[in-house]
Amino acid sequence: MTPISQKLEFPGHAGARLAARLDLPNGPVRAFALFAHCFTCSKDLAAVRRIAAELAREGIAVLRFDFTGLGSSEGEFASTNFSSNTADLLAAADHLRTHYQAPSVLIGHSLGGAAVLAVAKDIPEVRAAVTIGAPSDAAHVLKNLGTSLEAVEKAGEAEVTLAGRTFTLRRQFVEDVRSQPLKAAISAMRKPLLILHAPLDETVGIENATEIFLAAKHPKSFVSLDTADHLLTRPQDAAFAARVIAGWLSRYIVGDRPQGGEAVEHVRVMETGEGRFQNAVQAGRHRLFADEPEKLGGLDSGPSPYDFLSIALGACTSMTLRMYADHKKLSLGRVHVDVSHAKIHARDCEECTDAERAGGGRIDRFERVISIDGALPDELADKLAEIAGKCPVHRTLEASAKISTVVKTEPADG
Repeated sequence: MTPISQKLEFPGHAGARLAARLDLPNGPVRAFALFAHCFTCSKDLAAVRRIAAELAREGIAVLRFDFTGLGSSEGEFASTNFSSNTADLLAAADHLRTHYQAPSVLIGHSLGGAAVLAVAKDIPEVRAAVTIGAPSDAAHVLKNLGTSLEAVEKAGEAEVTLAGRTFTLRRQFVEDVRSQPLKAAISAMRKPLLILHAPLDETVGIENATEIFLAAKHPKSFVSLDTADHLLTRPQDAAFAARVIAGWLSRYIVGDRPQGGEAVEHVRVMETGEGRFQNAVQAGRHRLFADEPEKLGGLDSGPSPYDFLSIALGACTSMTLRMYADHKKLSLGRVHVDVSHAKIHARDCEECTDAERAGGGRIDRFERVISIDGALPDELADKLAEIAGKCPVHRTLEASAKISTVVKTEPADG
């Protein structure tokens, strides 16, 4: 079984080993994406991890890596510049092409977005590109240096503080970003482009998104990230960005498909490595997360195990009622089913028999409330309650079930 996340290394533009992670779907891969992080950030930025995990859930493998001299990668940051970043991106694409599959999607955050726009035309396999909070000019990064920029230009190099961390920056970096004809590269790219940007972004203003949009050729799309900050620090902002990217990419990459011969009919659940409890779930061609709420130590990225039981009961009830209405040719309004779960003492169970109450202990109780749009005669309401009790999941939950368990182990190395 392929791991959800793999640690990788590959040589960068100058031969330094670059640290990377490849986030893989728990099933077939629809496409490979290459993710470029923001200036002085790393592949392990929370937003990058969240977006990669969400895309992997949608069948898109994501390679995220640290540029030379950043994160866990080798090399000296002071010797890097925008050109070296784009060269690292091309090296990452070569690594995917050689060992897996060339990237068909490029995603870049902030200055990483500018790097993506610069190299998209040079990777023939790329079918679509995405930017998140990207500047329209690579030299935009210099605006955040303040008085440090003058020190760099005067002395040839100087220490600058960015996001609370100190870096050595040299004059060659400044000269390099100023020499990049980014808008010409955007115009020459001629590949589908999705621009994500927050109107209140205080690091890279929204006018940059406008300039990128105007420079790009169609097809091109813009989606506002509303109140998100530049680093997408709120989990819900990163999750929204990932869902938008996955939905937009569906027009440019192959559709999701069943797992084939290995696991077509059963459900596969596998830990993602994110948080304590997050698991990737694949049921046929459908992908989602299972998790626990934050108050229980989870990431709240998906339904809990008991939520899934409630979902099963609610969905089965709704489908069973619709089948009954169609069979009887009833004009039945839209069905809504609310299901809640609790553990209660058997003696407090109103629906239990005397024998069940006498058994003592705690039992699982699912409360199901069925609502139908429009008026409903009383006699039909009683009938629908009876039919709901015949749904297969209802019967399974009320009957005893047998579970067969087999534990498979991998042979020890050597």
